[in-house]
Amino acid sequence: MDDPDIKFIIEELEKEISLLPPGSVAVKRLDGKEYYYHRVSHNGRRTETYIPFEKVNELREQISRRKELEEKLREAKKALPAIPRRAKNPSGSFRTFVRTGEQLLRMASLAKEFRRRECYRILKDFVFGEPRDRVFILYGLRRTGKTTMMRQIILDMNEEQRSRTAFLQIDQKNTLSEVYADLKLLEDRGCRYVFIDEVTMLEDFIEGAAVFSDIFAASGMKIVLSGTDSLGFLFTSKNQLYDRCVLLHTTFIPYREFEQVLGIHGIDEYIRYGGTMSVGGVNYNELSPFASKESADDYIDSAIARNIQHSLKYYQDGGHFRLLYDLYARGELTGSINRVLQDMNHRFTKEVLTQAFRSSDLSVVSRNLLHDREAPVNLEENIDRAAVERTLKTMLEILEKEEQTVGIDEARAYQIKEYLSLLDLVTDIDLVQLPRVGEIGQKTVFCQPGMRFALAEALVRSLLADRKFGDMAITDRSRVLDRVLDTVRGFIMEEIVLLETKTALPDKKVYIVQFAVGEFDMVVHDEKDLTCRIYEIKHSREIAPEQYRHLTDAQNCLLTERAFGKITGKYVIYRGETTERDGIRYLNAEEYLKAL
Repeated sequence: MDDPDIKFIIEELEKEISLLPPGSVAVKRLDGKEYYYHRVSHNGRRTETYIPFEKVNELREQISRRKELEEKLREAKKALPAIPRRAKNPSGSFRTFVRTGEQLLRMASLAKEFRRRECYRILKDFVFGEPRDRVFILYGLRRTGKTTMMRQIILDMNEEQRSRTAFLQIDQKNTLSEVYADLKLLEDRGCRYVFIDEVTMLEDFIEGAAVFSDIFAASGMKIVLSGTDSLGFLFTSKNQLYDRCVLLHTTFIPYREFEQVLGIHGIDEYIRYGGTMSVGGVNYNELSPFASKESADDYIDSAIARNIQHSLKYYQDGGHFRLLYDLYARGELTGSINRVLQDMNHRFTKEVLTQAFRSSDLSVVSRNLLHDREAPVNLEENIDRAAVERTLKTMLEILEKEEQTVGIDEARAYQIKEYLSLLDLVTDIDLVQLPRVGEIGQKTVFCQPGMRFALAEALVRSLLADRKFGDMAITDRSRVLDRVLDTVRGFIMEEIVLLETKTALPDKKVYIVQFAVGEFDMVVHDEKDLTCRIYEIKHSREIAPEQYRHLTDAQNCLLTERAFGKITGKYVIYRGETTERDGIRYLNAEEYLKAL
């Protein structure tokens, strides 16, 4: 077997092992009854967690499976040709992979043509500023520019600074003690700037991270830590590195920065690709809709779900799983995180499709197509609407049933959502139903529009794959599909505007406001001046009176002013040119987002 094949087998075994519970099942007898516990030892510390009787056999099978895989892993590693330490690093002295000198410059040069992210200046100020006994933590989801920013800093150094710089690449085999030994050696050689990539791969990083600040940063070394396990960094910043670190989160990429850095213009392109610093949107929306959904699912699994699971596994020796421990012990935590994300996305897609296929009357899409002046289409006669609705209903019911089988109750789903919020993947927008201003609900929005679009697009297309619909002429099918997907883009555009407005205006309150009839897509409230601005958000390029009919509704405006103060502006955010019509200010979406 070739060396690459062995490495692949080892990687797959390690992934599967990481999802299975370690330890053993212990039995204790009390008053003639047997009680079962999951016993785990780590770093000399043993923990025991009670197991309900009905879960014992399942846990035993999983532990047995883990031991089988660990034996296979040992055999696979024996078959891997031994690589002398000297071959891994020419100096032969370092325990990790360390780049310095020309090797460092060649690595950094890969980022020579890339534009800087806006947050780059924060990293630059730290590296080239006065020494402090703090470390810099650069964290975020995959492909959000972390490694590129470190390369750009190295390129901005002069020759003297670069000669005193090292870049450490961590893999799963490394330990914190090995990193400590390398840092000590680099310090002895006069190294002042150290970048450590994928540091969260160290199993003992969360509990031992204080070594970076207390020993090396305290002696004047500038240390930048980077990794994709964002949650692990957050745990560390609250404990080991408390008040001794500077945090920079790269996950959220606003439209303005997406356009400036990647040179891609237009809100629809941001909807399709937004969320990463790669033109291809990490390939989760480059291929066909069904393939793109698989890629999006893979990204959720590898970049998000495993992020949470990995961090919880090593935080407090696995003692911080809270209500999620039973899911972790059964190897189902990653799937459960995926399921919560998918459920949020299906609720979003259900909004789109129930607007498109309501049981009480024709859909918005159907009505628009029927009144199309150039080529009207009677969608009602060309789809089996009942079958489409049954498909939607069945799909959603299956998801709810599956969630119950894995035990994701409301409390567990809430804790998963907490971690998703900490990762800057989702956020809540306050929803007010007037006149009851004191009762505030929430609308959850995604912070990565490209991933949301890939998932929603795939589900919409799969539901539209109706047999009767397939009998329509291809031009008519294409027009219908475009209308429905345009509705998806409209919903996502609303989320983008709400999210970016809330992020850019921390001193203001941002609400969705609903009335007995109608709603304002966004209300921005100034608590100091007791004023507000009201907005409608439309994906259209055209201007039409029905777009702002709620903004001119006297009763709705009166209720809004009683709740939030004087209305100082009425706006429609859309994709056309900035202009004014009937006292309503029309704002171009891209211009609005870039001005935030």
